Amino acid sequence: MALQIGIVGLPNVGKSTLFQAITKKKIDCSNYPFCTIDPNVGVVAVPDERVDKLANLTHSIKRIWTTIEFVDIAGLVEGASKGEGLGNQFLANIRETDAIIYVLRSFQNEKIVNTQKEVNIIKEKEILDTEMALKDLVTIEKRIKDVEKEARAGNKESLQELSVLEKSRNILAKGGILEEEDWTQKEKDFLKNYQLLTLKPRLYIFNGSEREVPQSLIEIFKGNNWPYLIIDILTELESIDFNPQERKEFGLERESGLNKLIRESYNLLNLITFFTTGADETRAWTLKRESTAPQAGGVIHSDFEKYFIKAEVIKWEELLENKGFSQAREKGLIRTEGKDYIIQDGDVIEIKSGA
Repeated sequence: MALQIGIVGLPNVGKSTLFQAITKKKIDCSNYPFCTIDPNVGVVAVPDERVDKLANLTHSIKRIWTTIEFVDIAGLVEGASKGEGLGNQFLANIRETDAIIYVLRSFQNEKIVNTQKEVNIIKEKEILDTEMALKDLVTIEKRIKDVEKEARAGNKESLQELSVLEKSRNILAKGGILEEEDWTQKEKDFLKNYQLLTLKPRLYIFNGSEREVPQSLIEIFKGNNWPYLIIDILTELESIDFNPQERKEFGLERESGLNKLIRESYNLLNLITFFTTGADETRAWTLKRESTAPQAGGVIHSDFEKYFIKAEVIKWEELLENKGFSQAREKGLIRTEGKDYIIQDGDVIEIKSGA
């Protein structure tokens, strides 16, 4: 499952620096707007200590983590939805992603050009939201014209779709974000066909130190259930090769903000991780929450889903506590599950199929 997260923000807020820190990929971070015209793409592993622990237990030759693809998209400006600052091109790049990270400037540094009159996180968020909403509005209105013809002919499916489109248009026209609204599954099925920007889940990064982020701002984000992290991106880049002890010596948290960001991005997409482990390899697999055992099998190999018979399942902690499969099996801890079993985060599974 190739997962892609777009990193967006106004010019010079730290997007490319964040991307460089995440991927350890050297790119142009010059101090001027639009230094990144084409999106930079990098694939990173999702930090997960369970892979190492399981691999040590089963003496695996290989260790394979789940991954996320990050896309650094050039700075947006007001008017981007109308093509300002190559905006249409940038917004098109966002359309391809599964989720969006907003990088919002909270640091005070006069040496770094600020395209806004002041450091104002809410204002930056509103600019980004507005440009994406305007772009979505164009998409929705174009689709409405097409569907109206079919709806007038009495097509039942088109009438339902038109109702969803008009509801979306009203929300967007008022500056709303579609992802924050309540939708039925049927409505979601209609909307997902359009790759709408404001329908994508988003995570907000305050780029700066904790002392530069006022408590009043944090309360606003908490009150609206907007997921956020405070990360001093430049500090993270400079300490990227520090081990936990070195981070402690320099007064930094033991775990890097980047690891938190990567994991939070993974969670943002409502994903879980399950594992397979043995002498050849220990591997983490990505799966949508509430997926069944056959669907998990399909992630490993399409035939495992098609010819699924059963799954042998144990929680990773239980496998470790019992020092491997033999002892866990003797104690009856390895469960046999059928087609209706919902895979849980941390399950270690083995699929039995007729393939």
